[in-house]
Amino acid sequence: MSASSVRTTQAAFLLNISTGRLRTLLNQGRVIGAYKIKKLWMIPLNHRGMPDIIPGSRGPEGTWNKNKRTGNTFIHVLRKTIDYNRDNGTAYPAVAVKVGDKKDYCHALKINGPCQVVYRPHQPNKSQAGGARLWIEVEPEHIVERQYFSDGDYGPPPEVVQQRSKSKEFKSRKKKPKIQV
Repeated sequence: MSASSVRTTQAAFLLNISTGRLRTLLNQGRVIGAYKIKKLWMIPLNHRGMPDIIPGSRGPEGTWNKNKRTGNTFIHVLRKTIDYNRDNGTAYPAVAVKVGDKKDYCHALKINGPCQVVYRPHQPNKSQAGGARLWIEVEPEHIVERQYFSDGDYGPPPEVVQQRSKSKEFKSRKKKPKIQV
């Protein structure tokens, strides 16, 4: 990005955090050089093209990006979650957005820039649970805005919760020593 200042959505995208989290940091005065024009925040970018954040004094270290993005964003539609929502009358997020090691779930998204839809039935994407065969790829410099329904269910979709519990169960069984009789 060639702009010297960006607004909240672009800065949150660059940092790989939610806009809500960025607004909290702005209200705490932890975004260096940020200022308001009427109701809009303007956030300056450093020489690396990233907003500067002052680390907090307590709690875990911040997980925001400190350098420009280098990896693509991968978007998956969660078919099992769509089926679960239909069968149970729920509205869990059915879109997974993966940037680097972080995965987020949302109800809708807006891609600001070019993208490509990839279908590889015989070469699934092994970085995804179950090996996705269809996904959307977005270049690192393009913004992917996540959107959530106000009346939707939040948190990870049920299929993700089930996978996590199976994984924990498997790890706990693996750690327990076998007792010989």
